[in-house]
Amino acid sequence: MATIVRLSSVCRRGVKPLFYQSTLLARPLVVPYKYQEQPYQLTARIHSSQALHAGSGSKAASLHWTGERVVSILLLALGPAAYFSPSPFVDYSLAAALTLHGHWGIGQVLTDYVHGDAKIKMANAGLFLLSTVTFAGLCYFNYNDVGICKAIALLWSK
Repeated sequence: MATIVRLSSVCRRGVKPLFYQSTLLARPLVVPYKYQEQPYQLTARIHSSQALHAGSGSKAASLHWTGERVVSILLLALGPAAYFSPSPFVDYSLAAALTLHGHWGIGQVLTDYVHGDAKIKMANAGLFLLSTVTFAGLCYFNYNDVGICKAIALLWSK
């Protein structure tokens, strides 16, 4: 990433035009020619894939990325809140945030390592079932037992 920022500061074009301006990017390259005294300029053509530009009108990926960051920051804030003021609101917020964070994380692992249409469908169905059971189990634990905050405090006290 540092290379991209440094390249954009040298080119004075910014990061966005460098990657998203067109599907065909050209970059000058100076190569000395054996039989001439002066070097001449070649152009290296870099073809970017069409998949990068397929959903360029949609902001779903950007919103998903932002949502993942918000949930991660929310989990960082819920840690001290659960310690200093345990309450049912914090318990259910932890249940929702932990389940969503785990669902998105395992979903990324499945995206990277599961290939084939049938396998992907089965893995996503299993992930959805696992996330649903996890959230239901945490809510059941919060409602019928001491709750997540007090359970962790009890584990630390022994």
